[in-house]
Amino acid sequence: MKVGILRFPGTNCEYDTQHAFTLLGCSTEIIWHQETSISDTINLLVIAGGFSYGDYLRSGAIARFSPIMKAVREYAASGKKILGICNGFQILTESHLLPGALKRNESLHFISQHHHLKVASDNNDFLRNVPTGTIVNIPIAHHDGNFYIDPESLQELYSNDQVLLHYCNEEGTLVNPNGSVDSIAGICNKEKTVFGLMPHPERAMESILGSNDGRRMLEGLLTT
Repeated sequence: MKVGILRFPGTNCEYDTQHAFTLLGCSTEIIWHQETSISDTINLLVIAGGFSYGDYLRSGAIARFSPIMKAVREYAASGKKILGICNGFQILTESHLLPGALKRNESLHFISQHHHLKVASDNNDFLRNVPTGTIVNIPIAHHDGNFYIDPESLQELYSNDQVLLHYCNEEGTLVNPNGSVDSIAGICNKEKTVFGLMPHPERAMESILGSNDGRRMLEGLLTT
């Protein structure tokens, strides 16, 4: 399986992401934002974390206009799978490939720590290996991770089984680190082909780093 990893000016997690998928036996290709096409050999496209364009204006708001994004929208329209991690999630919402928006953390501070998550739905390729209700421990590192969506659209997310992850404590009680609506940490589109989350599963691939829970999450995308 071949994984394409997008790189924008300010992206800083592309090599972590590359390492993670290499551990899973994938071949990888890092794609610069000025490219205008995505190879047909790419089976999964990942928009890596970081600070595209320095997070100026608004996180992900400038990256959505990069040349590669036309090809990303076409890739999504074809039904192929896309995963956006942290800044990648922000870029997906700014590009309207996922609903909602990511705002400044409620505390107005950057957060960098391991945080527990509860799987809200395993009815998707991303979390097919992590049963609903499972608690995982995944690093978070963001300033603009406060997920917002209006009440009507939130209900639509739940109706379509698009809410994937909630922030919680070790016992599974919802604990909100950044002010996100309903403590939501990750969602997908209606077709369950485009996935976005603020936590970093690529940083939880090996126990020596504090958790290998990210491995099961990413493995789900490789089974189809």
